[in-house]
Amino acid sequence: METKSTLRNLIGIVVGMFAFGWLLVPMYDVFCEITGLNGKVTGPSFLSEESKAITEQRELLVQFMTHNNESMPWFFDSEKSQMRVLTGNQYEATFVFHNTTSKEMVGQVIPSVSPGRGAEYFHKTECFCFEQQVLAAGERIELPVRFVIDPALPKEIGSLSLGYTLFDITERVKAENKLANL
Repeated sequence: METKSTLRNLIGIVVGMFAFGWLLVPMYDVFCEITGLNGKVTGPSFLSEESKAITEQRELLVQFMTHNNESMPWFFDSEKSQMRVLTGNQYEATFVFHNTTSKEMVGQVIPSVSPGRGAEYFHKTECFCFEQQVLAAGERIELPVRFVIDPALPKEIGSLSLGYTLFDITERVKAENKLANL
């Protein structure tokens, strides 16, 4: 009798853990949306007509930070660590990727903007983060990020930090390709 109860409790715990893990990403997205934390940046964006109508520009500092996930051996960095920009103007920053290994690899970059409240005002019109990067052994490339800071950016935000984390997704891409060929 006690064995059935223990087994039922263990199965309940496993199912509960699975459900929690499955719901964690949507819950995190809702949490970030409500609190403004994380500074998630989505695909290409452009200034709204209302923002284009704002003629008052102001200067602010944009910082660029790059990080490699612990399993990613590539060299990844921005050519400039920061730049001064005027709201409403388009700018370009260049980033360097270098596959330092002896094999072809696939990388994917995940962006974020800090402070998180500033993410909706940071409009990327072109970014390598929208695509996977395939580099041959020893290959080095330079890729741009083109962006505009919305003139509607709240006055209390005087600087923005654009952060990129580079992940090795080589094995995941290989597995997806295998499944697609079945």
